[in-house]
Amino acid sequence: MIADTPDAAAGNVDQAELAKFGALAHRWWDPESEMFGPLHRMNPLRLAHIDRIAGGLAGKRVIDVGCGGGILAESMAAKGAKVTGIDLGEKSLKVARLHLLESGVAVDYRLVSAEDAAVAEPGTYDVVTCMEMLEHVPDPASTVRACAGLAKPGGTVVFSTINRNPKSFLFAIVGAEYVLRLLPRGTHEYAKFITPSELAAHCRAAGLAMTDVTGLGYNPLTRVFALDADAGVNYFLAARRD
Repeated sequence: MIADTPDAAAGNVDQAELAKFGALAHRWWDPESEMFGPLHRMNPLRLAHIDRIAGGLAGKRVIDVGCGGGILAESMAAKGAKVTGIDLGEKSLKVARLHLLESGVAVDYRLVSAEDAAVAEPGTYDVVTCMEMLEHVPDPASTVRACAGLAKPGGTVVFSTINRNPKSFLFAIVGAEYVLRLLPRGTHEYAKFITPSELAAHCRAAGLAMTDVTGLGYNPLTRVFALDADAGVNYFLAARRD
């Protein structure tokens, strides 16, 4: 059982990041909010991608690491998965739990770090998701190890994050935060972006075998996200636990 209390292995957490998201937690379910609107628009796409990579979510035990306000967690539960959502943001989890009263879906939300969850429930989950989180923690390799530890042997782990290169700096920071104002300024730090090769190395070290890398593109004119082969900015990386 995962304890519903924060603890020091909340060591792999940036308190400034928690404060930033906590200050906007009341906007998690506002599809027009500056911070979370893009997540609402991309969620059907990432849900379909995860469902395909996992060979279907229905009936599977899933944990969403860094679940925030529960946008993805709820949608996976609506697909028939038994979902646990974990996060260290108390305000975000309160919003997530409140939203269950409106949606009527079942998600087990827990205030716990990925590292502590992996100790409490090793090899438990068919599918582990970790979306838009690695670029916000001090030690992404630690999070990858924890995700690997949570997965059953043969289980699927899916990450999404942002590549680190001149193109991603132009699109994810200059374009998204300053020109198009899709996100508040300061949402991302370029130095924390992670290349696919770096993430693949973290996966190998954690006993995960990479199975797929897929890019996520955005059309600013139509405000539509689409999957593509270009992982130059946003991308998904899927892996299987050996």
